Amino acid sequence: MTRRIAVLMGGRSSEREVSLVTGRACAEALRETGFHVREIDVGEDVAALLRALSDPPVDVVFNALHGHWGEDGCVQGLLELLGIPYTHSGVMASAMAMDKETTKRVVAAAGVTSPEGRVVERAELMKGEVMDRPYVIKPVREGSSVGVRIVRVGDNLPPVDSADWPYGAQVMVERFIPGRELTVAVMGDRPLAVTEISPRQGFYDYEAKYTDGRADHAIPAPVPPAVAQAALDGALAAHRALGCRGITRSDFRYDDTNGAGGAKGLYFLEINTQPGMTPLSLVPEQAAYVGISFADICTWMVEHAACDS
Repeated sequence: MTRRIAVLMGGRSSEREVSLVTGRACAEALRETGFHVREIDVGEDVAALLRALSDPPVDVVFNALHGHWGEDGCVQGLLELLGIPYTHSGVMASAMAMDKETTKRVVAAAGVTSPEGRVVERAELMKGEVMDRPYVIKPVREGSSVGVRIVRVGDNLPPVDSADWPYGAQVMVERFIPGRELTVAVMGDRPLAVTEISPRQGFYDYEAKYTDGRADHAIPAPVPPAVAQAALDGALAAHRALGCRGITRSDFRYDDTNGAGGAKGLYFLEINTQPGMTPLSLVPEQAAYVGISFADICTWMVEHAACDS
């Protein structure tokens, strides 16, 4: 058994606090399993990170970072250069999956349907409507629903303005899909289950994801069998098409309104190459549903750590 594990957590993204919770939970589970675990709160100092990984050297990195630098191929590239196996997806898959426009193109080629949408310049969106309402705007390269907004018919405020959009010059605009929120975790080559997420207020935003009592989870999702199977198949297809490894989680909207129904009402939203592993997270919940403990899923990720090169 590999004994020396470094858990990278924290980081410099807007998801830092969630990453810290994920990292601590995974580190504790790995310790209980018998691994020697070093927790590393990753900051701006790359030299400090290199020292922490090399003195003494580690056998595997458990990457519990979320968002920019930790989930977008950057830290993966550093670990490739160092030759240290790491959990989750490699450089290219991580970079592609973080970019929503690239992800839509890749999964579309694999036959996975996502909502109609395109990337526009923020200045263009500020000038007027670029799509009939309702539609969704989101940062091109963020996770955990950071910055996501639903622009509804009758809203008086502009979709974005120069003061409240800190996510760059480009904006992903997608047709809003009414209905229900579904998610599927993929472990290696196995989709685990379909969960329906029901926010108690508003939509499934950052607060609903990480605040206890803000959303209800139903597993298995109470949807028609054809829809559940389409979600399982779509998550696995996205995972494979992007070249992901380890564990991912794909999110969907299921439109069961106005008689749409059926598998044709299912739309892929995004894939998370390093999904959260907090007490409220969906991957551990799905793993438990199929009989895999939290410690076992963390151990499995360590055992399947790799370098691309």
